Amino acid sequence: MKGKVISLADYGAFVEIEKGVEGLIHVSEMSWTQKIKHPSQVVSVGQEVEAQVLEIDAVNRRISLGLKQTLENPWETLAKKYPSGTHIKGQVKNVTDFGVFVGVEEGMDGLVHVSDISWTQKNMRPQELYKKGDEIEVVVLNIDPENEKFSLGVKQLEKDPWQEVEKTLKKGVVIEGKVTKAVDFGLFVSVAPYVEGLVHISEITKERSEDPKSLYKVGDTVRAEVLGIDNRERKISLSIKSLVAKEEKESISKYMTDGKKEPKKKLGDLFAKEGLLQKLKHAIGKDSNAKEDKDKDKE
Repeated sequence: MKGKVISLADYGAFVEIEKGVEGLIHVSEMSWTQKIKHPSQVVSVGQEVEAQVLEIDAVNRRISLGLKQTLENPWETLAKKYPSGTHIKGQVKNVTDFGVFVGVEEGMDGLVHVSDISWTQKNMRPQELYKKGDEIEVVVLNIDPENEKFSLGVKQLEKDPWQEVEKTLKKGVVIEGKVTKAVDFGLFVSVAPYVEGLVHISEITKERSEDPKSLYKVGDTVRAEVLGIDNRERKISLSIKSLVAKEEKESISKYMTDGKKEPKKKLGDLFAKEGLLQKLKHAIGKDSNAKEDKDKDKE
């Protein structure tokens, strides 16, 4: 309907659509993309406007009007232009504890939630990675025109490293990796690119240790056994102590088995092995010659 703006308030503009009949265009219904703080940013008293009837409250005699509804919804255009999975570049507009706002179209920002920044890093602060003005590449996750929400992701630019972990790592597998962090409760060890496992302090050694940092430092290479994998929580439990105990047991078992298989050696074989047989023959020969000499002397 067409009407004339007859007055302005902080929250909207009153429009006369028929003589004695007014409707209200709330500030939230004036623009699809702009955050309107006062209706004077868009309309003025006496201006003729075209608006859409949104709701009629017959009991309270109120009519709600919309100005933005007479224009094409840019959110619907955006959804068609950027289907899910599209890679785009944009400028960081704002950084908060819960995510990063990235400008994609004029007046339209998408949100990279903190959970969609990294596959592996948890409890991170976006402020440590991004600042206003940075140009970053993102992936479109979802556009919801009805609720005017634009979801973006950074971690989706790369393959989820956990998928490879699920294929290759199982309970009992022995891994070799470098210590990435030594903390009071244990050691974090790299088991795959961007994936870490935890050796709890109780799984480092048989001896009680108060501080894992006294045993290992960042960069040390360690071997450990996988105790368990929690795919839901994306956690890997490792044990150095268990691996050492298992390898010691295997060494003892092998030693005992090899000892039983080895044939008994003759005394001569042992002498020959040590080079003693020739010496013994030589000594016996000397004794025989000496005896013959004595017998001759007696004669």
